[in-house]
Amino acid sequence: MEASDIVIIGGGVAGLTLAAELAGSAKVLVLEAEAHFGYHASGRSAALYEPAYGAPAVRALTEASLPAYQAGGWLSPRGLMLLGQTGEDEGFRADVAGMNLQELSLDEVREIVPILSRSVAFAAFCDRPQDIDTDRLMQDALKRLRAGGGALRTGLRVTAIRRDGGNWLVTAGDEVFAAPVLVNAAGAWVNEIAAMAGVSGPQFQPYRRSVARIAAPGGADLRRWPIFFGIGESWYAKPDAGALIVSPAEETPVGPHDAFSDDMALAEGLERYQAHVTPEVTRPLATWGGLRTFAPDRVLVIGEDPVQPGFFWQAGQGGYGFQTAPGAARLGADLILGRAPELSADLVAALSPARFG
Repeated sequence: MEASDIVIIGGGVAGLTLAAELAGSAKVLVLEAEAHFGYHASGRSAALYEPAYGAPAVRALTEASLPAYQAGGWLSPRGLMLLGQTGEDEGFRADVAGMNLQELSLDEVREIVPILSRSVAFAAFCDRPQDIDTDRLMQDALKRLRAGGGALRTGLRVTAIRRDGGNWLVTAGDEVFAAPVLVNAAGAWVNEIAAMAGVSGPQFQPYRRSVARIAAPGGADLRRWPIFFGIGESWYAKPDAGALIVSPAEETPVGPHDAFSDDMALAEGLERYQAHVTPEVTRPLATWGGLRTFAPDRVLVIGEDPVQPGFFWQAGQGGYGFQTAPGAARLGADLILGRAPELSADLVAALSPARFG
C-alpha cells in the first residue's frame, strides 16, 4: 500500500495543475486511467483564453487566472470575430452586448478574414481572446509536481474506493493507495468516482462536441486570423497549426467514454461554416470528438464535500477548463491546505459544492 497526503483522481488539466500547486506543501499522487495524461477533454480543447466566456463566476475565475498565464508565457494573440447573416439581427445584437464586442464594417472584417462570403451581413470583433499553449502549460505543471516531490501514475484505472478510519483507500490496477484527502478531478467520470466513494453530490453531465480539421482555405496563411463563429455559437472555426478546426459547437448529452465525432453533427457544422465563406469545403483532414462536463448550473465545483470530510471536488470544468485552470488550481490548493483563499468570499461560495445543499 502506497501512502500519500493527497490522492488526486484524474490527470487532466484540473488534476495536474492542482497537484502542481500542492506539491512541496504535501505529498501528492495523481492517478490517471489512460496511458497518457491530458488524454480526454484536456487533449481536445479549443485552447482559447476568453474572459467574457461563461457564467459570472466562470468569468471571474478566468480573470483571476490571467496573472499566472502571463507569468507562465502560455498565451499568444488570437482575437475573436462574430459573424451574422440577414435575419439574425436580434441574435447578433445580443451576442455583441453579451461579449462586449465592437461592430466592424464588412470591408474591415474581410481585410482580417479574406474568405468571408457576401452572405455575411453583420460582423463584430475584439482582440481580447488569446491562444493557450496547452501542451506547455501541462508539461510545466508536471515539472512542478515532480520538483515538489509529487508523482503522476498513468494507466491506473480506479476500480474501488473505501474509507478506512482517517484514510481513503483507492484501488487502481492491482495496487492500493491511501491518503486522508481524496480529490475527484475525474472529468466526465466524476459521478462514477463519487459513487465508488459513497459520496452523493451534484450530478454532472458530459456533453459531446465534434470537431473537424480542414486544410487552410486556398493555402492561406492563417496565423493572424481570429477564431470566428456564428450567432449563438452555432459553429466556430479556429486556426490551428496551419489548418482550421471547425465545429458545430453541439452539446449532445452522453455518458462518460472515449468520445468520437458525430458525422451528422459535423456535416451540419461544416455546412454552417460553408454558408459564411467562399472556398468550397473539401474532405476533412481529421475528425474527433470531446466531452465537456458541466455541473447543473454550468459553474465549476471546487471545495470539500459538505457531508463527507476529506473528499474534495475539482470538477465541472465544462468548456472552461483551461481558461480557468490557474485560478481553480490556486483556490483548490488554498482550501485543501487550510490557507485563506486569494479569491473573494462571494466567488469561493459560488464555486463551492455547498451551494447544492
